[in-house]
Amino acid sequence: MELALLSTLNAERAARRAAVLVTDTDSGAQRLVKAADLDRDPLAEALDKQLRSGKSGSVEVEGSHYFLTVQAPPPRLVVTGAVHISQAMAPMAKLLDLDIAVIDPRAAFATPERFPEVTLLAEWPDEALKRQPLDAYTAFVALTHDPKIDDPGLEAALRSDCFYIGALGSRKTHGKRLERLAAAGFGEAQTARIHAPIGLDIGAVSPAEIALAILGEIVTSLRGPRRKPA
Repeated sequence: MELALLSTLNAERAARRAAVLVTDTDSGAQRLVKAADLDRDPLAEALDKQLRSGKSGSVEVEGSHYFLTVQAPPPRLVVTGAVHISQAMAPMAKLLDLDIAVIDPRAAFATPERFPEVTLLAEWPDEALKRQPLDAYTAFVALTHDPKIDDPGLEAALRSDCFYIGALGSRKTHGKRLERLAAAGFGEAQTARIHAPIGLDIGAVSPAEIALAILGEIVTSLRGPRRKPA
């Protein structure tokens, strides 16, 4: 690999931005495609599919052969609410290779005993998220039902490129949430990014089932085909 390509690849890695090194296996020519440039690339469809898989591999496009070396940041999950659902979610997230962080200023809830081996931030979201920036490989989930805790996190998520944003609550609760977010300056196109009611519709009842439904929706958003604008 050329030094310039390697330098650019390392810069993208350091910034937690995805990129794909395209190698023409017939000619040996190489080029780097940054995530921001993917839609304009002639191999856009193949690159997107490979990037979403998170794995490198060989592809054939119109008779030409390429090896696509995928560099994708490890996906993260940031949760507001050290509640029963997030307790159940934490070990499941680890099995899915999701690096999870739980934010909750209520020290009685955010304890290492309740969340062993989990990044635990016992502070307000607006402060915690200064050190836990949200990016395109971050999923954000709000679980407290307390606007003082959930809303600042949701606002930060809506200002970011999070690949998934979800919030717990009934349709009535979410309606009031949308009113607050509108008052804070967020438009309908922005708040439409929020998955609410949260999670896949599997009839979940228990905290563990709700956690499973949420994680299923997160994986679908991360690995499934991109949703094209209507």
